[in-house]
Amino acid sequence: MTFSQQANAIFGQVISDYHLTDHVDATIHNPYKQASIEYQLYLKCWIDTVQWHLEDIIRDPNISPVEALAIKRRIDKSNQDRTDLVEEIDSYFRQQYKEVEPLPDARLNTESPAWAIDRLSILALKIYHMQEQVKREDASAEHIAKCEAKLEVLLEQQTDLSLSIDQLLEDIQAGRKYMKVYRQMKMYNDPATNPILYQKK
Repeated sequence: MTFSQQANAIFGQVISDYHLTDHVDATIHNPYKQASIEYQLYLKCWIDTVQWHLEDIIRDPNISPVEALAIKRRIDKSNQDRTDLVEEIDSYFRQQYKEVEPLPDARLNTESPAWAIDRLSILALKIYHMQEQVKREDASAEHIAKCEAKLEVLLEQQTDLSLSIDQLLEDIQAGRKYMKVYRQMKMYNDPATNPILYQKK
């Protein structure tokens, strides 16, 4: 099994597990050993899945301003948790390939493996929810046809992105490419760099 196949299987498992309750406050039951890559992939997709549904809720035109602000703050925290976890997954890959000596002509990829996996997790959610739209019995034939066309593109993207991730990992392992991890420097989350926060001190 390739890494992308493993990741896609775990992402599918997460989305299925979440929809047993379909509630943003559902308790996560991560079945994998803590600190394992499987555990991290499960947690990554769980964070994405909860945030997907928070994004739906906050777009309710009748939502109260107080509830909307609370959800916005929750989404902000979720984004930070997601970023932190992506960096942890990249650290796993750096550890995996730390003994690999890059070839003299090795190239740097445009994104790290974990950020590509981040996109794969989001793609799994898009596919699941587009499939829901295709199966709707209360929607028009035109709506379903449009969603079927979009679903076909999403599935093609999943195939292509999965292959690209596996090829990237193969290239890193063979020394044809090397990776760097740039820690995110989100200034608005830092009370020392966000002027709204540090000017209030």
